[in-house]
This record gives sequence, structure tokens and C-alpha cells, in this order.
Amino acid sequence: MSETSVISPARGGELAREAGRRRTFAIISHPDAGKTTLTETLLLAGGAIRAAGQVRARGENRRTRSDWMKIERERGISVSSSVMTFERDGLLFNLLDTPGHEDFSEDTYRTLTAADAAIMVLDAAKGIEPQTLKLFEVCRLRDIPIVTFINKMDREAQDPFELLDEIGGKLALDPAPLFWPAGSGNRFKGMLDLQGEQFLPFKRGEDGLDAEPVSTRGNSIAMHLDEAELAEVEEGAELVREASKPFDLQSFREGHMTPVFFGSALRKFGVEQLLAGIGSYAPPPEPVEAVKADAPIIVEPGDREVTGFVFKVQANMDPAHRDRIAFVKLCSGRFARGMKLKVQNTGRQLSVHNPMMFFASERELAEEAFAGDVIGIPNHGVLRVGDSLSESGALRYAGLPNFAPEILRRVRVKDPLKAKHLKRALEGLAEEGVTQLFRPVMGSSDFIVGAVGPLQFEVMADRLTEEYGLEVVFESAPYAEARWVSGDRAAVEDFAGKHRTAMAEDIDGAPVFLAKSAWEIGYVGERYPEVTFGKTKERG
Repeated sequence: MSETSVISPARGGELAREAGRRRTFAIISHPDAGKTTLTETLLLAGGAIRAAGQVRARGENRRTRSDWMKIERERGISVSSSVMTFERDGLLFNLLDTPGHEDFSEDTYRTLTAADAAIMVLDAAKGIEPQTLKLFEVCRLRDIPIVTFINKMDREAQDPFELLDEIGGKLALDPAPLFWPAGSGNRFKGMLDLQGEQFLPFKRGEDGLDAEPVSTRGNSIAMHLDEAELAEVEEGAELVREASKPFDLQSFREGHMTPVFFGSALRKFGVEQLLAGIGSYAPPPEPVEAVKADAPIIVEPGDREVTGFVFKVQANMDPAHRDRIAFVKLCSGRFARGMKLKVQNTGRQLSVHNPMMFFASERELAEEAFAGDVIGIPNHGVLRVGDSLSESGALRYAGLPNFAPEILRRVRVKDPLKAKHLKRALEGLAEEGVTQLFRPVMGSSDFIVGAVGPLQFEVMADRLTEEYGLEVVFESAPYAEARWVSGDRAAVEDFAGKHRTAMAEDIDGAPVFLAKSAWEIGYVGERYPEVTFGKTKERG
């Protein structure tokens, strides 16, 4: 038990049991691998929606999607993380949908800090793609257990043995298939359960969630596979059993092995089995390292004090209200609506009267929540990404990093009379942690906006228009690199004084050096060895 509290065994038992019911997981994939479709089908399988895109909330038939921004609906891409909660078979699932586009990898990274497991979605025809590899490396840094779902088996696909070899070779993970497919594309007939003598038939044109397994030893299998097809799938199953290590729960949770599922998210086939696997194998919330009174501690999910951290801030989810919601992953305790929580780094106390649980952009008041849950706390700029919350205000979790942008642009509003509105809007978007905002110390009054990729500027322009009524123009900036400046105080002041025209401040007021090239970063680094030019800045 951690130092955060002294609790009675009965109370601790209740908290630990509730935490043990939680499964908080993210979905990662390359764009177009089928992540959004899988998300909605999981919600359908979990009973959270009645049809793809329709959320059931308090008996109302409300229409929504995990992609709730206008630009997401228009382009069919995910550019913002969503949270969806549903209950099934006595377990409570918190599904964290992440952006699939690489330009929004920073948002994905932060969301993964709140996940206890991840589903890696692979396109059966393409295997492991570059963005999948990047996201996997983030999971590996955090030792997040990964479940693999090989999607689009109803289309032409690579040989499943080749896909397994790719997982083992590129990811250094032991693939442990729990099912084995019978064909692919037009020949796809279903999959064999490798843990029992059952076959799950696939019928084109029928709802895959209704598929009922049949015994491979009875006569009914002949309705789905002829003798040659049955022999082929059984031969493949025997070969993969010999070639693959058997599934081991401990190895999976330690990040060495991935259970592999096959299916088609679009046809809703194999998703029930995937969800059952998440429920059976994904870990509940685990102990988390933190700092209290300058001493490292371990926070247990069953600890009495309510603690958590902000991993995302989202503005204007409800267009009718200028809301700002902080997404908080709870790490311990029983949170109750109306309780008071303190922000560790500012000491500010919040009375949380309207906490939320989410179904994408839809929300319900949360009367209580436990370790593993994600709640939304409405606030007006009080909470930022990386903040630690607790009842005592004395506990700090590891901060979440900001990453140096790869593209820098000047931004100005077309209507000069709206300059002050632009400042507030840009600060609001920067507080969400997706883009960087820099204000030059001297000269131009223009803001410098930093992003990982060009699509972020399109999303920003769209949101500034839709949410704030501002038309903006992005222009070339005379800078190519941004670095946070830190180190010996006198050395930093000396450097900043001699490079005032290239100095800026970020949204927290931290000093930033805006360089014209990567070469210039190296040059000043050699001349000022006592100054650190950081590509990341931790906040929290």
C-alpha cells in the first residue's frame, strides 16, 4: 500500500474490487486501417449503441459518432481523441479512441498515458504500416500490453503466417493467435477457435455479431465448409500451434506477447471475440508511481485518497456552450460528485459539481467513479494537460511532455478588429495541448503557431472559423526550429539577451529559442554549453 492513505480493509476491498472491474484501453492504427469502424462496432457489441453511429443514453436515441468534429465527419478521419464508456458482463470498459493521422501523434501519445492496454488494428492486406510502428513504440515505452486485431479479412489479404512473422520481426512481439482464419476476400468463410473445437462462420451480408459457433466435429460444420476447406483451415491451425508460443497472460501483460484476433470491423465479424478477449486478458488499473513530499511513492488503485491526472483538455465539444473539459484518468479512490480536489502545481481547489462520463461527444453526469475511469471536469482554464489532482493536493504524477513542433507558421486574423479575440482563441486551442503557441519577445505582434504536420493548421483554421467566428491566414515564418531554453540561470539570461530577436515565450511563459535552421541549433549549442535547448518540455 502507498503512503497516500490509511484505509480499512473493507473499504480498501471495495475500492480494489471496483477498480478490478475496469478495462481502460486505447485503439491505435495507421489511417484507413478501420479504427473508427472498429470503435463503433465495439460500442455496438458492448451495448452502448443500437446501430453504428447511434449512442444509447438514458433511453434516448441520440445520434453521435466517435468522430464528432465537423472536419472529422467531412473527411472521414480522426483528429481528436474521444472517450467512450460502456458496461458489459459485469465489467466497465473505458475506450479511448485516438487520432489515426500522424499529424496528431502528440494527442495520441498523451491519450496513451491514460490507457492500461491497447488494441493495435492492422489492415490484413497491408500489415504493419509506418504510423502503426510509431504508435507501437510509444506503447512499448510505457509497457502497455497490446492486443492485435487483423482487420478486413473479408477482402484480399496477406498470408496470415506472413502477418504473424511481420509482427514478430518488426515489433519483437511474440504473436499468439487465438483464432485462425479460413481464407480471405471472397473465400473468407470464418475462423477456427484455436482454444477449442469450434468454428465461427462468416456469412457475407449478415450481421457478424450474430454469428454462432459450430462444432468442427459435428455434421453442422458441413453447412459452412466443404471437406477441402475444413482440411485447409485445420492444417493451418495445426501449423500455427506448432510455430507459435501458446498464449501466456503474464507474458502479454509484461509486453512480450500479443494475442491475435482476426475479423472484419465493417461486417462486425470477430469483434465480439475481441471484446471478450479485452475483458478476459487486459489488465485492470495498476499501481502508479508518483511523488509526495519530494519522496517517490506507489499509488494503489485501492488507496482511499482520490487521485488522478489530466491527459487531455478539449474545448467546445458542445457548440452551444463555450465549454472547456479536462479529461482526468483516476488512479485511486472513489470519486463522488460534488467533492473537492486540489491541483498540485497551483494549489487551487476545485469543487467538482458536474463531472461527466462520455459517449463520444455525448455526456452524462457521473455520480461516482473509481480508479481506471475517465471523467470530464468542466473548468475555465484552471486545468491544463499534465496537472495532477488529489484530495490533499500534495501528490504529483509524472508530467506529460510537450514536443517541439516540426512546422512553424505566423497566424493573423483577416479582420484586424478581432485581434484580441484571436489571442484568446489561440490560447484556448494551445491549452488543449495539440498545438504550440509562441509569442515573440520583440518586434512582431504576430503569433507563431507550431504543429507536427500541415493538417493541424487546416483543423485549427476550421475550428477558429466554426467555434470562434474568426477567419485566419497562416503565413511563412522566418523560423524552422523551436527549442525550450533552460539551464544555468545566468547563462540562460546571457543567451536570451544576445538573441532577443529570436526569443519567444510559450503559453506558460517559458523561454523558447526560434532558430532559422537545425544548423543554428547546433551552432548555439556549442557556443553555450551551459544552456539546454530542449526538444521536449514536461508540464505537471
